[in-house]
Amino acid sequence: MVNSLFSCSVRGLLPLLLIFLGGLSVPAIAGNVILIIGDGMDDNQITIARNYLVGSRSKLLVDKLPLRSAVQVLTVDEENPQRPLYVADSANSATSIATGAITSPGRIGTTAASDKDVINLVELVKQQSIKVGLVTTASITDATPASFYAHVNDRGCENPSAMVDFEKYAGLIVDCSQDLKANGGLGSISEQLIISGVDVALGGGMKHFTPDAEGSTLSVLALAKEAGYTVIENADQLAGNHGGKLLGLFSPSTMPVRWHGEDGRTAEKPKTSFMNLFHPMLGSVTYPEPMICEDNPDYAGMPSLASMSEVALAELTNDAETPFFLMIESASIDKQAHERKACGSIGELQQLDEALAVALKFSETNPDTLILVTADHGHAAQILPERTIYDVLDVPIHSPGQVARITTPEGVVMTVNYATNNFVSEEHTGVNVPLLSNDVGQGIVPAMITQPEIFDIIKNHLLK
Repeated sequence: MVNSLFSCSVRGLLPLLLIFLGGLSVPAIAGNVILIIGDGMDDNQITIARNYLVGSRSKLLVDKLPLRSAVQVLTVDEENPQRPLYVADSANSATSIATGAITSPGRIGTTAASDKDVINLVELVKQQSIKVGLVTTASITDATPASFYAHVNDRGCENPSAMVDFEKYAGLIVDCSQDLKANGGLGSISEQLIISGVDVALGGGMKHFTPDAEGSTLSVLALAKEAGYTVIENADQLAGNHGGKLLGLFSPSTMPVRWHGEDGRTAEKPKTSFMNLFHPMLGSVTYPEPMICEDNPDYAGMPSLASMSEVALAELTNDAETPFFLMIESASIDKQAHERKACGSIGELQQLDEALAVALKFSETNPDTLILVTADHGHAAQILPERTIYDVLDVPIHSPGQVARITTPEGVVMTVNYATNNFVSEEHTGVNVPLLSNDVGQGIVPAMITQPEIFDIIKNHLLK
């Protein structure tokens, strides 16, 4: 890694060195950018949410944006970066958006195989003293937000304890030793946030800031306060004008979702009768009972994505002489889909729509604000017919996956199917994802685009 060749102090000059070596001139400052990411938000997830939230004949706010294109999600193999992979994770796909580089799953701000750091948007725009905000319903150290400010070989390196204890991430052992500061690295993701220059960071992840920082008797949280961050921990503290740098940590890890299935239910496997054991066409099949989406009691007291976005915008513009970059992530569209919890994903997409409303309202009085809405990758979940075309055969034909049957406000049962694997967690898919924009994107958002090109669009609007 680059950090094995240079000291940490020299590593701090990486953005300037990369700009110089790349022959880039320092550009003039241009307009604001608000990037909204729905983690795992492909068109299937949007359609499921639309049907439940506003009805099949209506439109979500995200549907009403005037510009829409398709995004190719690019991923490469760790051992052979010339070999493409067709399914991304949030780390490598967010890295593409945040850096313009294509890398392998799990990596944040680093290249596959060669393990070199690549300059990210935060590092780039801070050369012009542009303010940066990151808002998420996940931990602020999670893969998507971390890709905009951190450099680690694995997304699981979120806190100083994980760096030495080789914590498990998704059932796999994560070795973060090469990113230890003692080994020439930049330390854990939470430590890197503190030195990144990010002005506003709001989300979950308190547990990643409570361990002692590497080589210190102070916690990462204490160092954040020493670095000038005002630290807040609940929705009541969110209100008001804080001034300076702001760090909000509203839950130990990912923030609770707004909705869950009736009585906490998730998708279930269709149940076949005893005769089906003898032949797949014998017997009968019973699908799960329909359910509605209910308020999740764990969400009570949590700040909404919209309220966090409002505060972030206020903080980023309180001395508004220069533009800003704000990334807003609705993270648990993905996380709930992994757990086959359709209602949780629907509630998260509703939160994204509300945050978009905040962004659009801001743009009314700040017309040079480019708003981009996209996803990092596709995810499990598709709508199946409530009655199949084979029902007339009177045989137990059913989905091989797990099914959630949700009664929508239109009074119709919507069957949502999860069938990427038979394990405890569903998987991402390799489908194109949408990119939507307000009118400011006219002429700069093409009909088809790759994720690294989104980086170029953002950079070019911030820095002209």
